[in-house]
Amino acid sequence: MDKENETRRSIGARRNPASAEAILEAAEAVLAEAGHAGFSIEAVARRARAGKPTIYRWWPSKTALLLDVYQRQKRFAYPDTGNIEEDIAAFLHALLANWRNTASGPIFRSIIAEAQSDENAAKALAAYAADRRTQTGTMIERAKARGEVAADADPATIADLVSSFAWSHLLTGRLDANETKLKAVARLIAQGIEKKGDT
Repeated sequence: MDKENETRRSIGARRNPASAEAILEAAEAVLAEAGHAGFSIEAVARRARAGKPTIYRWWPSKTALLLDVYQRQKRFAYPDTGNIEEDIAAFLHALLANWRNTASGPIFRSIIAEAQSDENAAKALAAYAADRRTQTGTMIERAKARGEVAADADPATIADLVSSFAWSHLLTGRLDANETKLKAVARLIAQGIEKKGDT
């Protein structure tokens, strides 16, 4: 197998060679020191003492690299409480708190902004969002299996609804939504998709 193809990264890869790990650490350091405005593949390459071709082999764009840096900043798991309303509320609480309390919020906001004017950034963000949509949709699939959610409820569409609330709060600086509000949002979504009793 071609070594380059064997080591080529995708957005959703979990593990990387040691050299890729060094590049990610360098990317985090550059972002922390210079901010998004000073973040570039060239700066990361200098910091990691790596060639730009090596970086572009694993990350086809600056945004793809930023998305992996963002993933390293995220510190929460998808909840499984046994109740879809509680799952959604817990998910939103954890996500907004993570964006608020770590560098992940500003990083993701800059990624969304860049995707509005850069085609490669837009593609990288779309690929990431598709993967997250699938992951968030697992909460809905579990709820279906428990008999909480209507059979015709589309997990991807519901995941988009949940993400839309979160993204809008990120982009408008409203990451301090309290638990009462998040529970109310979760209740509205859960009521809209709940399995109705026999009539």
